[in-house]
Amino acid sequence: MALEKVSTCPICGASEFAPFLVCKDHTTSQQLFEIQNCKTCGFVLTNPRPDSLTIGEYYVSNVYISHNAKPNGLLDLAYFLARKFTLQWKKRLITRYNKPGSLLDYGCGTGEFLNTCKNGGWDCYGVEPSEQARNLALQTTGATILNKYEDLGNQKFDIITLWHVLEHVHDLDNLILKLKDSLTKSSTLLIAVPNHKSPDAQVYQEHWAGYDVPRHLWHFSKETMTLLLNKHGLRLKEILPMKLDSLYVSILSEGYLSEVNKGMKGIVRGLYNGLKSNAKAKHTNNYSSLIYVCTLEV
Repeated sequence: MALEKVSTCPICGASEFAPFLVCKDHTTSQQLFEIQNCKTCGFVLTNPRPDSLTIGEYYVSNVYISHNAKPNGLLDLAYFLARKFTLQWKKRLITRYNKPGSLLDYGCGTGEFLNTCKNGGWDCYGVEPSEQARNLALQTTGATILNKYEDLGNQKFDIITLWHVLEHVHDLDNLILKLKDSLTKSSTLLIAVPNHKSPDAQVYQEHWAGYDVPRHLWHFSKETMTLLLNKHGLRLKEILPMKLDSLYVSILSEGYLSEVNKGMKGIVRGLYNGLKSNAKAKHTNNYSSLIYVCTLEV
């Protein structure tokens, strides 16, 4: 399959990249993909990568849990149980910034977060390009779930969320500009992405599940995400941790490290390394996944 090459850094515009890591796609193709970093600003990206027309083939797997509505195995069951807790936590989180009003979840998957918020009094909208996931979201929520952002028109939202979505988007600048146009002065944008500078990422290196090549096109840190938001005139209010992510990602990473670690041994080791990562991150806020809370600059 032909791959496209990124020639310009979307953050600083530089055109020189250096090798960073080579990672394996453990989910579908078993192919190796190169990860590079920008020599000027340090932004890390999968390069080369599948283009927007062919990337969908790398999501066709029962292993790709975010598009599945039912657990498949012990690890999936643990994920779904943790997700129930996380959904309520996310709902409480957004109400810190706005009382229930209009909510857009971009990349809403199968709609569990939207359904949780709808039950909490929010007027919910979603955008989800995957037809399978979108149909499940429609059944789950009864909310307005659209195929593409343009179908929303000029609608404004009190809250916009992207839960582990931005790293999948080919055109970062175009999406952020669209999201910005849907904010008002009182709106809040929350973007959750993996953090490749977390302690668990340093432990697992090319086996770190947070890289998830080639589905993850971009690999953010606090520094590069801040540069991206500043570039588009968004004010970063705070950076919050998603502490459960280190546990799940570390367990997955153990399985990528060795087939032997896909059983209980890997779960125990992954839990240990995930907890250890969180303990270290207390001093730096470099948790495995981070939420960037933004508003329009005024």
